[in-house]
Amino acid sequence: MSHILILGGDGYLGWPTVMYFSARGYQVTVVDNYFRRHVCDEINVSMLYPTPTLVERAKIWHEKTGFEIKVVIGNLSDPEIMRSLFTGKDLTYQWCIDKKFTGVPETVVHYAEQPSAPYSLMNYKTANFTLSNNLLVTNNLMFAVKDLSKETHIIKLGTMGEYGTPNIDIEEGWIDIKHKGRKDRFLYPRQAGSMYHTSKIMDTDLMWFGCRMWGIKVTDLMQGPVYGMETEESKIDDRLKTIFNYDELFGTIVNRFITQAIIDYPLSVYGKGGQTRGYINIKDTLQCVHIAEQNPASSGDLNIYNQIMETFTVNELAKLTQIAGQELGYNVKIRNIKNPRVELEDHYYNPSYQGLLELGVEPHYLTKSTMKEMFRAVTEFKGQIREDVIFRGVKW
Repeated sequence: MSHILILGGDGYLGWPTVMYFSARGYQVTVVDNYFRRHVCDEINVSMLYPTPTLVERAKIWHEKTGFEIKVVIGNLSDPEIMRSLFTGKDLTYQWCIDKKFTGVPETVVHYAEQPSAPYSLMNYKTANFTLSNNLLVTNNLMFAVKDLSKETHIIKLGTMGEYGTPNIDIEEGWIDIKHKGRKDRFLYPRQAGSMYHTSKIMDTDLMWFGCRMWGIKVTDLMQGPVYGMETEESKIDDRLKTIFNYDELFGTIVNRFITQAIIDYPLSVYGKGGQTRGYINIKDTLQCVHIAEQNPASSGDLNIYNQIMETFTVNELAKLTQIAGQELGYNVKIRNIKNPRVELEDHYYNPSYQGLLELGVEPHYLTKSTMKEMFRAVTEFKGQIREDVIFRGVKW
């Protein structure tokens, strides 16, 4: 069985990824430091429902499926903790069945970063943490692979936000440029809109450096905003659901709109609402990571894919939420509010995203039916939704 190491495996995408690979027979080791849980407690931002700890979820998973997930709780900005995952030296599993070191991973999935653009700009402390944590973890991973296991394939979750909203088509990671009679291939220009996105651009630069200088193997999945809650694996037991935020810091827009609609809170459209982005269902995130694992980059290569399945404006998402909600009996209102962000509200946006589709991803689209399924899932927890955490007006 192939050994896969998942960094940041307690998070919204991390835990579903852990279950997905475990269910398919992979030996899985998962690492997290509970950052998301701690910061949500610190700033008093509730999640939609209580979620068992990573250790508790691994035990439930084993009880229900018979599969083992080895759990490590640790801060990966510490290089020695990162390196222990490749050597077994001083490595402590917080939960496992077989206490023997599983060995060097064939693949590492890197989610272990502070993932929120608004959080990264709350103040200078959150900006400093975002930059230092995200870059240190990526650098530690890169050096661990370089020094200890150059055959290990790194799958890094990037973000479409690295590109910004240029007035030209967005290619899949690379662009060919002709200049004064000569031509070359470069990383597509980046223009971040937050400290979080800035850190992700630096991640990409670090990984490309490692590929060019040391011959490491990296796939960078440039992901758009994700929506959804349920996966096939989480349906096994309600306690296996992933964490679900609906606040402005950690909640993604579709998840937030549905939560707002359920408690009759007007959908918060920033400014004119013409902001266009690429979106992806959480089930397709899992497909994409799996396909990236099955099609690893070669030594020295940085493979980049734009991990989205369709594009919407904010207005279009709000309208789709409104129609689905009204058909289910909700009185869904839309309210345009002053934009707390510095961003274009009406712009050109035409990203290419054929690469993963050509490799076999079968997309789930954001239809009215999909919206209704999410309404029903979130409605179960209506009594636990706190209106005071939906919008606090973090500005940048």
